[in-house]
Amino acid sequence: MHLHSKTALTMSAIIKATNTALAQRVIDMIKTCYDPEIPVDIWELGLIYEIDLDADNNLKVMMTLTSPSCPVAETLPPEVEQKLRDIEGVKSAKIELTFEPSWTKEMMSEVAQVELGFM
Repeated sequence: MHLHSKTALTMSAIIKATNTALAQRVIDMIKTCYDPEIPVDIWELGLIYEIDLDADNNLKVMMTLTSPSCPVAETLPPEVEQKLRDIEGVKSAKIELTFEPSWTKEMMSEVAQVELGFM
């Protein structure tokens, strides 16, 4: 029996970091952030496009929302940014919001797709 995974459709975040332990703590913190309308964290939803942690531990995260008219557009990015600033070792944290490429449900992880009934 062959199991075919649909994870090839998901978009993985680009992670640029020399401090991989700190980058993992960043991902772990991102996994505590939820879109209040969807019971899945923003990492599994595929809303994080890029994590860039430079040699001085300045963090830049490029993320999107499920749509430009998302009700949490004003509150979710600053909330995520504050949580990332609170990570021990992170010197600074900045969220950059983008809608290119547009988010689609195929960007969700298999975990999120199962959780939300898409698989």
